[in-house]
Amino acid sequence: MKNNRHGQAAIISDVEYQKIRKCLKSKKYKLLLDIARFTGERWGAIVQLRIEDIFDANGNPLEFITFPSGIRKADTKGKRHTRTVPVHPALHEILSAYRPTSAKGWLFESRILPDTHITLRAADLMLRGAVEAANLSHKGFSTHSTRRSFITRLWEAGVDLHTIQLLTGHKDPQALVRYIDADPNRIKTALALL
Repeated sequence: MKNNRHGQAAIISDVEYQKIRKCLKSKKYKLLLDIARFTGERWGAIVQLRIEDIFDANGNPLEFITFPSGIRKADTKGKRHTRTVPVHPALHEILSAYRPTSAKGWLFESRILPDTHITLRAADLMLRGAVEAANLSHKGFSTHSTRRSFITRLWEAGVDLHTIQLLTGHKDPQALVRYIDADPNRIKTALALL
């Protein structure tokens, strides 16, 4: 668990996610949280999304969200890779109800800094405020919690590591495994199979 910005970010349950989401006042920030939940992408890339990465020219959601290589974290060899993620049906419904408005094309346009997107720091502060308002500060949630939760949920649902790797864009399977939160009950169940 993350404590004082050290350790791994905690996994967010569905109930905790709903509590946090309810504490967000802005549709824009709710959408940011939803994209993080249903794509498992890092928030640093999400805040840099452009409208055309998610919506067509008529404002309809695309079937896939494209995270261009230029906004994604580099791999261990210093290379950045574009990641395309299918839009989950629940996220599609959320996107269909959202009307992006930005003169400069940013999905999460900054109101403070002209001609750019919100910063990762602003998104982090927004999440911390919502976590605090939901009385969940003690849990160790951070912007990385949505990525760990995405990966762990897929693993718990029985999705194989190769498919999860394709979904997350991990090039190194060992790096991917570190994201999975091992449920003690699952470990006991596995041992019982012997």
